Amino acid sequence: MAAFSTFTWRATDAIYVVVAALLMSPLATSAQVKVIISGGFSGPYERLLPEFERTSGLKVETGSGASQGSGPQTIAAQLARGVPADVVIMSREGLAELVAAQRIVAGTDVDLARTPLGVAVRAGAPKPDISTVEAFKQVMLKANAVAVPSSTSGIFLIKEIFPRLGIADRVNVKATARGTGALAMVASGEADIAVMPVSEIVHAPGIDYAGALAEEIQLNQVFAAAVVAGSKEIDAAKRLIGFLASERAFAAIRHGGMEPLGKGH
Repeated sequence: MAAFSTFTWRATDAIYVVVAALLMSPLATSAQVKVIISGGFSGPYERLLPEFERTSGLKVETGSGASQGSGPQTIAAQLARGVPADVVIMSREGLAELVAAQRIVAGTDVDLARTPLGVAVRAGAPKPDISTVEAFKQVMLKANAVAVPSSTSGIFLIKEIFPRLGIADRVNVKATARGTGALAMVASGEADIAVMPVSEIVHAPGIDYAGALAEEIQLNQVFAAAVVAGSKEIDAAKRLIGFLASERAFAAIRHGGMEPLGKGH
């Protein structure tokens, strides 16, 4: 009888050990997806993330960075110095650079949404007429300071649009590392206007949206997501991207000043 009791307790102990080991193993815990996102899609993303975590059971850790540029906080620079990430969400132009650098798992990139460039002014300030190319040009020339992000939209304006309009050396451009910095300059009065993606303007505090640029000088920026090469959570990363590209995300994307480009669009 004593031998049987000892065997029973040992068997029970063994079961507890196995169960405890399973609970502590990576398979038993919810995967955590690490995301680095630029500003253009951050509004819809922040609205959608709680639903994704609730319905998927996955946890998401989010960092931020610029889609393009040369600063240490660009997404490319963060990946280069080993910042862990499973998913990047950024402008298609910036993502193309990561694909070329083999930082992205082939075939995982998905377009999520598109947004035009627009003009931001301080809340309550008069909204300038930017309905034509000439009107926009005059607004740029009259502004004491024009704030732009150093990323994709700012690169487009500084290297393409301002030279094309013949005003490259006549506009007082203040380039900031991130779009939030450009908007903060307008809100504080350091800059008269900011030119940047509409999706970053429409819900910014202390800011009014003055309108989109004329089509002749417009950059309709596409924001896309992809799985980062070396990710250990590829399946979970693909689930997040699939959710952001699904019809369930469309309302939040439109609310954020963007046009959905995902499945079913």
